[in-house]
Amino acid sequence: MTQPSAAATPAAKAPSSFEQSNQQWRSQRVERLRAPDGWLSLVGLHWIDAGTHHLGHAAGNDVQLNTGPARLGTLVLKAGKITFKAEGAGVTIAGKAISGEVNLKSDAASDGPTIVSFNNGTANFQVIERAGKFALRVKDANAPTRTGFSGIDYFAPDPSWRVTARFEPHPKGRTMPIASVINTVEPMANPGVVVFEHGGKSYRLEALDEGDGQLFLIFADRTSGKTTYGAGRFLYADPPKNGVTVVDFNQAYNPPCVFTHYATCPLPPPENRLDVAVEAGEKKYRGPVAQAASKTGAR
Repeated sequence: MTQPSAAATPAAKAPSSFEQSNQQWRSQRVERLRAPDGWLSLVGLHWIDAGTHHLGHAAGNDVQLNTGPARLGTLVLKAGKITFKAEGAGVTIAGKAISGEVNLKSDAASDGPTIVSFNNGTANFQVIERAGKFALRVKDANAPTRTGFSGIDYFAPDPSWRVTARFEPHPKGRTMPIASVINTVEPMANPGVVVFEHGGKSYRLEALDEGDGQLFLIFADRTSGKTTYGAGRFLYADPPKNGVTVVDFNQAYNPPCVFTHYATCPLPPPENRLDVAVEAGEKKYRGPVAQAASKTGAR
């Protein structure tokens, strides 16, 4: 059989800048998610009352961790301050062995929380603060949610969902109450609202600011609970220039609580429930490999 000449073979269509940008964003998103200390590695969330607490994997501890040595150390919460004293070797902060009692900063600190590492550096914990309460967030690179990660499903890239939005600023200092999956309600900075059009209709989303100037958009839509996660999705947009920003719903992504039971995700405010099916960005997570296999075997 005569082979077609090279000239007769149609050349593959080069991806557009939109497609390239979208693919790059997806790759970076998965890379962050799958990092040894990414959201997939969460294995524990332990609320801490005032007093002295023994930490470790053994059943006799005040706070029983899902990973680590039988006795990891002693944590004290007193007058809003937290200290920790390690038991045994191999417990480090910033790569240095802990000596004696150390002060722990929470994630509310301007320079971030203190990370206490153990299990030869594959696991760690940090203190988080939510609505005036403290908890230990524990991560393990060997968590089943990470080792069994099954990938992300997406809607097909759609340039029509990359919209130019008008930014309408609120008075400086305005906040709005944001509920979370752990039944807390906290005020978040609410710099303004983004207004966009799609399919000939106008829509509005209240924007939040986590302190970096980016516009943080938490939204739900007509796909929520059907083809996408029921509690909504997250999306970021660049700070507005001359009253305008770009909102690319192809970069709408699942919050951490989709992948782990130990996250503290904020929920969409009522104002951000869109009366339209946003068929762009990430779809529902199908679950880790072990979980999917278990469900299949149960049929």
